[in-house]
Amino acid sequence: MTAAAPTLTSRNPADPSDVLVSIPAPGAFAAADAVERARAAQPGWLTGGAAARSAALGAVAAAIEAAADELAALAVREVGKPLAEARAEVARTVAIWRYYAQAPYEPSGAVHEPAVGPGLLLTRRRPHGVAGLITPWNFPFAIPSWKAAPALAAGNTVVLKPAPEATACARRLASLVEQALPADVFTVLPGGATEGNALVSAADVVSFTGSTTVGQAVARATTARGIPVQAEMGGLNAAIVLPDADIGQAAAHITASIAGYAGQKCTATSRVIAVGAALDPLREALSEALRAVTVGDPADPSTVCGPLINEHARDQVSAAWDGLSVLAGGTVPGLPGWYAAPTLVEKVSPGHRLLCEEVFGPIAALLPADDLAHAVRITNSVPYGLVTSVHSTGLDTVLHGLDQLDTGMIRVNAPSTGVDFHLPFGGAKASSHGPREQGRAALEFYTSSRTYTLSPAQTM
Repeated sequence: MTAAAPTLTSRNPADPSDVLVSIPAPGAFAAADAVERARAAQPGWLTGGAAARSAALGAVAAAIEAAADELAALAVREVGKPLAEARAEVARTVAIWRYYAQAPYEPSGAVHEPAVGPGLLLTRRRPHGVAGLITPWNFPFAIPSWKAAPALAAGNTVVLKPAPEATACARRLASLVEQALPADVFTVLPGGATEGNALVSAADVVSFTGSTTVGQAVARATTARGIPVQAEMGGLNAAIVLPDADIGQAAAHITASIAGYAGQKCTATSRVIAVGAALDPLREALSEALRAVTVGDPADPSTVCGPLINEHARDQVSAAWDGLSVLAGGTVPGLPGWYAAPTLVEKVSPGHRLLCEEVFGPIAALLPADDLAHAVRITNSVPYGLVTSVHSTGLDTVLHGLDQLDTGMIRVNAPSTGVDFHLPFGGAKASSHGPREQGRAALEFYTSSRTYTLSPAQTM
């Protein structure tokens, strides 16, 4: 007797009784079949030419823009993203597709003079084949798009395996993308670990965003196969506040980075490092700002901090503040969904999980530092190195310390959250593996370089 396939279920985190998707998982064979169909479609997609690929990606952008209100509402309902952030994500998704729609016209190589004699030396970048993409639930439109658009622009075909919690968003995105592309050039493969493992075992290039544990397993499996891989994983990001900072502005930026979307971003701030005399005024300003954050229904335009993605995530956050000195928050609102109040704690012992692990929720620890050098040491003391925000009006001091930070991105007088899709994105240590994504770096990742030597034929 054949065992029943596991069920993929996606619920509204603000109202867990609202089930958006409940379908059987397709299984490993479906993943292998999707890759083979994509592989068969890839040569035609490439040889169709730059104009066809550019037009197709532009059409995707237009389709997403036309459906913007519907997509934002779907993100609110399926992953609990506050409406203002959901609208901003959809707008960014449109911009991503438009940006990469121009990429097929970019040079794909260079011409060089030979060292000796006549002829030409050429370099040319060519697509890998089938790009296997594994994406998280927290940016259900933007992250699949900033992986898929450059892969497609470079001439690859795509099989996307989204997180189960964002299945409805992924399927709706696929319906918009597929209508602009030839058959099997872009495929969404719903599923969990079984489907993800099968995709990693079959694709020609893999891009992953998700947990550190899974990302490291993906990196090992793809490396063993000898195929290109990038893995964007966790963060334990710090905000450094110097004594000369505009404390009110710093508190506002850090509050947004702690509480926005309930802290469910790899770029969220989870450690606040106050240098010297900044500690007392920052403690007061940040505590006050966090207490003022609107927590509630993500469909309400005024909401900043909506629900956590599921009950386990909410319980992880509430367990993290247990027994600590709480300056703000530290409560679970009596709402139907999976909520936790934005929380700031202090007097956290060095071995506490908040200083070692990514909790992925609206909670941060306030830590004192003697000076900038001390703050940098604290920042660098964790296994992760994604992004650091630095707050100061004295840029000379900031610039002196920036190069000592072991993080892939540094944001000065700005929240740690927020990315520019036309610049490289990635971190250091356990935060990232492999080449950067986004911008031109993504186009390089989804292609391999070939060197051609053209010598004139010998004549008699």
